[in-house]
Amino acid sequence: MKKIVTAPHLKSPLCKSMKEATTLQDRIIGLMFSKTMETFDGLMITPCNSIHTFFMRYPIDVIFLDKNFIVVKIIRNLSPWRITWIYLRAVQVLELPANTIPDNLKINDKIEVLCTN
Repeated sequence: MKKIVTAPHLKSPLCKSMKEATTLQDRIIGLMFSKTMETFDGLMITPCNSIHTFFMRYPIDVIFLDKNFIVVKIIRNLSPWRITWIYLRAVQVLELPANTIPDNLKINDKIEVLCTN
């Protein structure tokens, strides 16, 4: 099953093939050591309220979300070898390829995860 991430006011989806990291091992590894997001274009890490980009080879865009999928924080073009602040309201993080978050996505916007075949 394919998962698409979108927001009602966006013209195109944030990602068309989201992968989930919900186990401790998957959350710890995340995108470390990967060369690119080849088979997917978004990684949802749950639970999570802070990330690092240690051992990553490329920058990413990051959206911190609360339990209702409301945007808490947006970080564009986060370089490798960085650590974000802890965002107490966030319970999940969507990592996307760098420069893919549209300018019209704002704090307090709601995103949706849709399942398709």
